Amino acid sequence: MQRIVNFRTFNVFSIEKDVWDIDYHNHNFYEIILIEQGEGIHHLNQVKFNYKKNDVFLLTPSDAHSFEIHQKTKFIYIKYTEQFLLDALTLENNKNWKEALQLTLYQKPLLYESIIKDEKEAENLLQLAKILEIEFQSKNTYSNEILKNLYATVMTIIVRNLYKNGSEKWVTLEGEKIEKILSYINIYTLDNDKMKIENLAKQFLMSKNYISLYVKKNTGFSIQNHIIQNKITIAERLLKQGKLNINEISSHLGFNDASHFHKIFKKYKNVSPSEWRSK
Repeated sequence: MQRIVNFRTFNVFSIEKDVWDIDYHNHNFYEIILIEQGEGIHHLNQVKFNYKKNDVFLLTPSDAHSFEIHQKTKFIYIKYTEQFLLDALTLENNKNWKEALQLTLYQKPLLYESIIKDEKEAENLLQLAKILEIEFQSKNTYSNEILKNLYATVMTIIVRNLYKNGSEKWVTLEGEKIEKILSYINIYTLDNDKMKIENLAKQFLMSKNYISLYVKKNTGFSIQNHIIQNKITIAERLLKQGKLNINEISSHLGFNDASHFHKIFKKYKNVSPSEWRSK
């Protein structure tokens, strides 16, 4: 099976096709596909179902698909990586972002039909996607901020509709529990309350002792070590971005003070935060 690799963390574009000319494939990214016009059949994970104007599909990297076009179709694609989502979360403490992250990274929805049922809602989402594409291509002043807000709105509408449709409309794949735990930690690393062992254990219906042993056994690292590693990774990006000073980064990441942050960062990276920033 073909695998399509995209090296951009975020991309928006539209294409129009009379005939689908891409083999059955999966990708290294997530994608939202909106049908602006046309109809045909969507082949998704060996399941076939009809698509039509205003349909919306949400695919994860593990999903395989292709289209069979019956009527000339215009697709709008919003493609993004896990890194894009985590970078956006780094400087935001927005409940809608967290729900979107939890849905795409943790619960992995699989819906063999359009995720938007309401026609008006679908029209609104399509218009948002068009504006998102225009803004993405324009590269005007403040484009990054506008793109982030537009994308957050798109994802919020998608999450709202998935929940509104009811859990019977989509399935959650079990997979490996360790992957779910690590994804959850990635999402909520900066949420001290959710990262308390007792709350993490409750989330996964495990005892405090067992979840600690389970993570250490399956990864070789403790839960606390995973949290610290995630914080160091976030710190690396923030230091390079240069938007926050070291005290602000320390506070944002939940360290007791800048000296504690300095000590931990140097322990893991063998250089101080200021030395890393100047590299």
